[in-house]
Amino acid sequence: MGEETQDSSLSKLDSSQLEMMKEMCLVVDENDKAIDSVSKIDCHRGKGIRHRAFSVLIFDSEDRLLMQQRSIEKITFPGIWANSCCSHPLDIENENGDEIEGVIHASKRKMFQELGIPEEVSSSWNYNHIGRFEYSCRWDDEWIEHEIDHVLIVRASPELSINENEIMDTRWLTHEEINQMLEGEDEWKNSIIAPWFRMIWKHFIEPHYPDMEALVNSNTPKIINCGRLSINSKSEGLELKTALGKHKIIVEKEIMKSMDKIRQERLHGAMTHLFTGGGKRFRAILPRLVGEATGSANQGHYTLGSSIEIIHNFTLVHDDIMDQDPIRRGLNAVHVEYDDATAINAGDAMLAVGFEILADSDEISSENLKFLVQSIGEMVRRVAEGQQEDFDFEQRDYVSEEEYIAMIAGKTSAMFETCAETGAKLAGADSETVENMAEWGLKLGLCFQLMDDLIDITGDTETLGKPAGSDVVQGKKTLIAIHALDSGNDLPAFSKVYGKGECTDEDLAEAVEELRNNGSIDYAMDRAMKYHSEAHSILDGLESSHALEVLRQLTDMQLTRIN
Repeated sequence: MGEETQDSSLSKLDSSQLEMMKEMCLVVDENDKAIDSVSKIDCHRGKGIRHRAFSVLIFDSEDRLLMQQRSIEKITFPGIWANSCCSHPLDIENENGDEIEGVIHASKRKMFQELGIPEEVSSSWNYNHIGRFEYSCRWDDEWIEHEIDHVLIVRASPELSINENEIMDTRWLTHEEINQMLEGEDEWKNSIIAPWFRMIWKHFIEPHYPDMEALVNSNTPKIINCGRLSINSKSEGLELKTALGKHKIIVEKEIMKSMDKIRQERLHGAMTHLFTGGGKRFRAILPRLVGEATGSANQGHYTLGSSIEIIHNFTLVHDDIMDQDPIRRGLNAVHVEYDDATAINAGDAMLAVGFEILADSDEISSENLKFLVQSIGEMVRRVAEGQQEDFDFEQRDYVSEEEYIAMIAGKTSAMFETCAETGAKLAGADSETVENMAEWGLKLGLCFQLMDDLIDITGDTETLGKPAGSDVVQGKKTLIAIHALDSGNDLPAFSKVYGKGECTDEDLAEAVEELRNNGSIDYAMDRAMKYHSEAHSILDGLESSHALEVLRQLTDMQLTRIN
């Protein structure tokens, strides 16, 4: 966007709101340390810059929470419902020093400006600082929030004098009414709720409220990383679901056609067995999605995706034999449905077919074929190395976090990395874009695997399509287990089941609760959020398009998927 276009777009904005965009916000690092000050407009425009913010939640004598609907004149997130008051400390006296004191001073200034609460009144209140969280959320192609937000709880019943340039409406809501609002029930069905308030509710308020004493006295010392948020959870993933449905039909036909190369009936049955168990075919479709976002997608992307999906399933067949997992996608694993020898042979044949269909494609040039074969060959090698490391970890007493991340970068992320890299290459993207998309795939895969680890111990067997808690019972060195083992805390329930091969459902439930209380589950989630955020940052470098939005939604889905 050129300077002339920028000035033109700004001239259409509300003058009062535009004047406040000149205010200097505090730029912070990932630990919330102030490192610079930058204008509010630069913090919120384009890719955005991480800055410090605050959210005040005012509860009255009846334990009702004051909610506000932001004015339609607001430049960012107009018309949405948010908590009592939220804004930014500025690079001014009393706000740019001590973090907590700074946000309290800023909140008094802003509550007067928005809600008409005099500072002589708000200065007498007790401000309970209960924690911080980081998030980013894009409003549109131009405007974005990226904040480390300080959460302040206040007990007060102030008289309000609303600044209509800032606020359209206010409501005092009970616990039940807030839940109705968040669920979009009744009068709230067409309302948009601030994504940051959803995070405040989930991580800070809901665990305690309506017990106000517990809420006021709560404290979360670490910064919770909430990653990239969506504006409206109701429509979240719509473009992705549409794209997946459209492309899945094509790649599944391509996959089954490729399998017809195998004439031996029993071998063919073993090779196609897992494909009858469903699945979203993310890896098969991913090269096409990346191709659409980075260049010119073509029929060759379906062949490429089918190749990688077939090879992915080859690794699953062999993984299940090595791990002795009996269930995959709700079906008997191939070695259970057939036998170990047939399963091994089926995997070998799938690997061969995966490469063979690339060479058969009329849509893939000789130059691109060489690149694809090299990339996929490297992927298979890295997956094998990662799988061997994973297997060897079970025999070791100690595995570091760094070793674990390096292992899953091969075992899991290499496949996502290759899907993205080859998809961009086949679409004719330049070398820098190809490299960037490979990095995006790497971050996506790391997030995917960490979520897989979390889902393993918090899901159930029927939903997962594999034994719930198998990682813990088998003694796998996941990031959750590594954190628990490194914590030095006494975890008797976890110690009782970890690596024992089998246990009762009750013992496993106790172990999971122990991991939760120890912070091990939250730690893994925080790391997943970190990679999720980094993946989105890479996508910020692509030109805005419908196809890019699909990739964003695929990135977001890693935090909510089940299989």
